[in-house]
Amino acid sequence: MGAPAFDSTRWNQRVATLTSSDEVIRINYIDCPPPPSTASRGTILLIHGFPQTSYQFRHVITPLANAGYRIIAPDYRGAGQSSRPAGGYTKTTMASDLIALVSHLGITSRIHIVGHDIGGMIAHAYASRQPSSVASIIWGECPLPGTSAYAADRTTHQVAQFHFIFHCVPDLPEALVAGREGIYLKHFFNKLVYNSAAITDADFGHYVLAYSQPGAMRAAFQVYGTFEKDAEENREWVKREGKCKVPCMVFSGDMSRHKEAAESMASEVYEDIEVAVVEASGHYLAEENPEGFVKQVLEFVGKHREQ
Repeated sequence: MGAPAFDSTRWNQRVATLTSSDEVIRINYIDCPPPPSTASRGTILLIHGFPQTSYQFRHVITPLANAGYRIIAPDYRGAGQSSRPAGGYTKTTMASDLIALVSHLGITSRIHIVGHDIGGMIAHAYASRQPSSVASIIWGECPLPGTSAYAADRTTHQVAQFHFIFHCVPDLPEALVAGREGIYLKHFFNKLVYNSAAITDADFGHYVLAYSQPGAMRAAFQVYGTFEKDAEENREWVKREGKCKVPCMVFSGDMSRHKEAAESMASEVYEDIEVAVVEASGHYLAEENPEGFVKQVLEFVGKHREQ
């Protein structure tokens, strides 16, 4: 059986042009409102990972919106149809893009943030630096730079996480992967998926097309190339400001190795944490078990929504 069909009839797919003091960046995003007859319960920002785009949330956007939430799912800087600038790939800068997007959309109430993989790192940067604007954060399936889990992935888990080093080498990854994006991306899906029917050939083709665009892999490698800077910033932030007080849930696939370190990792940077597991899933939670993903998200944000 293949992956379930998804309903995009209420989706508004747009590009926002965001201007700061030193650059102009265009962020592509999906904006899905609740049904007209459903009372609004707030906003959920979904942040994707690598090697994916906002498309990874295709099965969960409408179900989450049907529960009363406005769903915003952007392509972060460098990915999908968003700008691929020469720099700006620290997670604090990438989070600043999304903070600007939320402001651009006129959202003034506190939002819920859900980040997967690289998106989890960006979600943490958003919530820790802008806690007054965040009602809750859900993140996982990533070793957060600056934590013990991240240090282990650069040492103990070198083979599984070889790309943490490879992507940081200047110029070489782009040269080796150019024209072979499908082969390279397939490696990540093959080794991290549990539900092998979750990502169809068409879905995989969507990602390959996205990362075959000029500059896309260069930007993806730079996202990883800033990890040590991200680690330094995260450690300094905790030292200066203390652990983040935003209510936090860290989630993992029950067939993913990342669940082993999830609780201890989150406890290094958050005061108030819950731990959740999405059943019958490896790394790609929203694609491998959309129903389980939606259930975990709605249960947690329901505890922390604005009244």
